Amino acid sequence: MVTSVLRGLVAALLAVLSLTAATPAHAAETLPVAEAVTRLPVSAESRDGYDRDAFRHWNSGDDPSDGCNTRNEVLLAEAVEPPTVGPRCRLSGGRWWSYYDQVWVTSASGLDLDHMVPLAESWDSGASAWTAQRREAYANDQGAQASLVAVTARSNRSKADQDPAQWMPPASEAHCRYIAEWVGTKLRWSLTADETEVAALRDAADGCPGQEVTYELAS
Repeated sequence: MVTSVLRGLVAALLAVLSLTAATPAHAAETLPVAEAVTRLPVSAESRDGYDRDAFRHWNSGDDPSDGCNTRNEVLLAEAVEPPTVGPRCRLSGGRWWSYYDQVWVTSASGLDLDHMVPLAESWDSGASAWTAQRREAYANDQGAQASLVAVTARSNRSKADQDPAQWMPPASEAHCRYIAEWVGTKLRWSLTADETEVAALRDAADGCPGQEVTYELAS
């Protein structure tokens, strides 16, 4: 009797484990950019208490054993022509495409790693309530290709901490991709948007009828 009950419990446990393994924690979702904009929670923003140091970066990256920090791991992943990796993950050579301004870059030192949604903007939009660990995860997010992007230092510094109501990439052909990645990043991290930002995104999305947004909720 006891043996049969135990067998039944084991079978039930295995069934639950199998179902859990087969179902991803957060499934990716793809939808038109105009629809994605409507899913952004609208809320007023506040920068009270913001400190860039509240977002620890760059950390040891996704693979601490490779000797590269997050910045260099992303540069290696985004390189069109891979650079040579020297001692202490020093990068030389290589070639990258900066899609913000549509130019080639042939030196890692000429690139900035841009947070698609800047750290200050994320603070305004909900990150102020996060734990330090979640802010670190956000600042070093390699779980979505759009979260961190290698672009020219000039374009990144022109953008600074502005949202799409205030700044768009200088290359007009980059706008549809940019707003899709902006919206996808905000949805991934459950960040809000203010009314002016949403209006600008809605207007931009009208000019991008074929653009889709793919995102997966950050764990």
